Amino acid sequence: MYVLITSDTVGGVWTYTQELVTGLVHAGHDVTLVSFGRLPVPHQTAWMQNLPRLDYRPTEYRLEWMEIAERDIDESKRYLELLIAEIKPDVLHFSQYCYGDLATNLPKLVVAHSDIVSWWTAVHGSEPEDTPWIRNYRDSVANGLRGADLVVAPSRWMLDQLSEYYLQLSAGQVIYNGRTPSLFDPDARKDDLVLSVGRVWDPAKNVSLLMQREQAARISIVGWEREPGREDRQRSVQAPANVSLLGPKSQAELREMYARTAIYAATSRYEPFGLAPLEAALSRCALVLHDNPVFRELWSDIGIFFSKDDAEGCAKRIDELRRNPELRKECANRAYNHAREKFTGSRMVEQYEKVYQQLASAVRLA
Repeated sequence: MYVLITSDTVGGVWTYTQELVTGLVHAGHDVTLVSFGRLPVPHQTAWMQNLPRLDYRPTEYRLEWMEIAERDIDESKRYLELLIAEIKPDVLHFSQYCYGDLATNLPKLVVAHSDIVSWWTAVHGSEPEDTPWIRNYRDSVANGLRGADLVVAPSRWMLDQLSEYYLQLSAGQVIYNGRTPSLFDPDARKDDLVLSVGRVWDPAKNVSLLMQREQAARISIVGWEREPGREDRQRSVQAPANVSLLGPKSQAELREMYARTAIYAATSRYEPFGLAPLEAALSRCALVLHDNPVFRELWSDIGIFFSKDDAEGCAKRIDELRRNPELRKECANRAYNHAREKFTGSRMVEQYEKVYQQLASAVRLA
């Protein structure tokens, strides 16, 4: 099977792409990977070494959720059309909505990693104002969904958001994201540390909950403090004494942090899946989770939940686990076993392989 996959280099989509592409190549498939947005830095492409069946094409076309992206979208569509004619893949796998309506007879799969309207609603409590930009964005998403032969989402909740805010899907499926357990160290000695991964400036990640109440726990937060491109318009974040703001980290650095961390705090208001809690679970961290619908879908009865936007409740849950090592170990083991059962990279790759085969077979029979 020859698959063309698109991605972007920002955040969890790139980690998802790494896991999927690596698994597909090791399973004997050929992959051409096209990335949009910012060009990757060297540590982001180190995983591509020793993947001879991977053809990587980085580009700097703007992403569909960015303002003033219309011209880039048109140009990148033309780029993809020429590339498809050149390489002749069997299946097209798009991590952006806007390419779902490309004019081609090849089967098209669109993956719904997130979207602006559901993000805005989760963060602000209502849909965004009906501006020309939002109307164009909604139309682009709806056209891409309509043109796809199959729409995949990483959670049932995310799939439902597409029907609520865009259109009723003719064909949709949930494939949970996955990570390879052997990449993480679940057996290292744990320190009395709390870790959270999330952009400090992003209200969806909501890591400010961990800074609203000074507490005894030592907390490390990994992620950009200020929004890229707007650094000069934002103040530096003032964290309490117990909180360390560490900035962005590489995957290798994060793996070491997960390994020695006892508790992972997942504070997001909006998270269509959430790879960081999964990576923490595979490192045998106990999970303290914001009560949102996706974390309930994925980790119900596994993690320790606190109420929506409740900084006091979050601190209380962390303190309960710190004061009760046996409970913490029990929660950590539950999270680890659940992650290995439900959310492995191999399981995700097998499901995508099955979907690709079904799509390609349907085209051959048509």
